[in-house]
Amino acid sequence: MKIDVRSAAERDVSALLALYSELNPDDAPLPQESADAIWAAISSQQGRTILVADADGTVVGTADCIVLPNFTRGGRAILFVENVVVAGFFQRSGVGRQLMEAAVRLGEAAGCYKVQLLAADDEYVHTFYKACGFEALAEGFRRYIP
Repeated sequence: MKIDVRSAAERDVSALLALYSELNPDDAPLPQESADAIWAAISSQQGRTILVADADGTVVGTADCIVLPNFTRGGRAILFVENVVVAGFFQRSGVGRQLMEAAVRLGEAAGCYKVQLLAADDEYVHTFYKACGFEALAEGFRRYIP
C-alpha cells in the first residue's frame, strides 16, 4: 500500500471530519454548513496546511500545521502541529511517521527553527513522538474555555 502525504483539499472535508470523530468521539458532528465555513477560513489562512495521508484515494490520517511568525530566534517562525490522527485500522503502519516527517519538511521549507506540539497524556503517544525525533522538553499548559 502506497501512502501519499499531501495538503488537504475541499474534497477531503468529510474524510477529515470522520478522522476527527475518531480523535474526539464525544464531539457532536458538525453541521455541513459549519464545516464548509470552517474549511473556507482554514484554506484562506496564510501559513496553514492540513496534511492528509492518502492510501489509494482514502484519507487515513491527518495533521493540522500552522506556521507562526516570530520575533525571536532571528525572526525564524515556529511550526505548530495539532489534531494528529490516524484511522484505527492504519495505526502502527507508518502513516503517522510519514505525517510527522511531512510536517517537519513544512517547517524546514518555511524557515522555522522548531516544530512544536502538545501530546495526549498517554505513554504510547509519547513513545510515538519520541520515535519521530521529538523530545519532551517543556511542560504544556491548557486552559479550556467553556
